[in-house]
Amino acid sequence: MALPSFMGHLKKLEDAGLISSEKHGRTRICDMTPNAFTPARHWLSEQSAIWEGRLDRLDDYVTNLMKERNR
Repeated sequence: MALPSFMGHLKKLEDAGLISSEKHGRTRICDMTPNAFTPARHWLSEQSAIWEGRLDRLDDYVTNLMKERNR
């Protein structure tokens, strides 16, 4: 990846509040912003619970189909 493209991505992350950066001479130090990903983590937890429930119901359905087929 070219440096200007990479720096553009870092700028977008910084604008979104996900990282912070400091420039020291020719070096740029980037840090993740504490708790910046908390909303995403909560959303992913909710989605995980939803999909676990759906997959459990699918498993029950398939198991019942297989039992009926074997009868």
